[in-house]
Amino acid sequence: MEMNASYTSFAAIGDSFTEGMSDRLPDGSYRGWADVLATRLAHRTPGFRYANLAVRGKLIGQIVEEQVAAAAALRPDVITLVGGLNDTLRPKCDMNRVRGLLTEAVEQLAPSCKQLVLMRSPGRNGPVLDRFRPRMEELFAHVDELAERHGALVVDLYGAPALAEQHMWDFDRLHLTAEGHRRVAEAVWQTLGLDAEDDWRSPLPPPARPGWAASRSADLRFARQHLGPWIGRRLTGRSTGDGRHGAHYSPAEGRAFFVTPAEGEPVGPVSEWVRVDDRGQADD
Repeated sequence: MEMNASYTSFAAIGDSFTEGMSDRLPDGSYRGWADVLATRLAHRTPGFRYANLAVRGKLIGQIVEEQVAAAAALRPDVITLVGGLNDTLRPKCDMNRVRGLLTEAVEQLAPSCKQLVLMRSPGRNGPVLDRFRPRMEELFAHVDELAERHGALVVDLYGAPALAEQHMWDFDRLHLTAEGHRRVAEAVWQTLGLDAEDDWRSPLPPPARPGWAASRSADLRFARQHLGPWIGRRLTGRSTGDGRHGAHYSPAEGRAFFVTPAEGEPVGPVSEWVRVDDRGQADD
């Protein structure tokens, strides 16, 4: 890997993990590791372009159908693909189909960019991870095989104990906190051959342990606000991503688009960036 490599464009595809769920900004929007990474890349590369096509709740088949071709058409320097984990958490999961769809995605994406980045996603310590661990590890073994076959990079978040700690995860127990997303951005940054800012694997100090009553209250609130609705969606075939599209995808045009920091302005949050036209220039 070339150290201090130069990247002028980046497209991210996947599900809620890449959309940035639980890294909520004051205006109610989500930021997430991909936006954090894009902002850092924009600081070092004038004219940097970025597109995030990820949508919460998407299965690998939906990612292939709705996001892969759109990202490939942009032909960015870097594409990140994180998908398949939602499939492994379903009661019934055809892992042969998941592996086949992931292969299809990689075969289409790898030739369309200078560097494809895959991930072994983090998992929160607890009974859910223990129950689905065999499927997850089967998925990640396939990710490793695809990366070796197609020259992709792999960011191993699954092997980082710090990201498995419960206090690195939000109240919904499914998505990382803002600090977790920041660490993922740093992990991808370093995997791309850029100078480390800090050690993203370093453990956080353990939080104060809540008492029994506080723990039970939190469990009940979690079940009411998150677990119950999640089970309901599984039973009815609904998803939190139904009717949604990626932040930088136009359903009316049927294609993705890049955004870039406004010319002459300091690099601010991605939500303030402007759309890039087909000639690579910022729209007025």
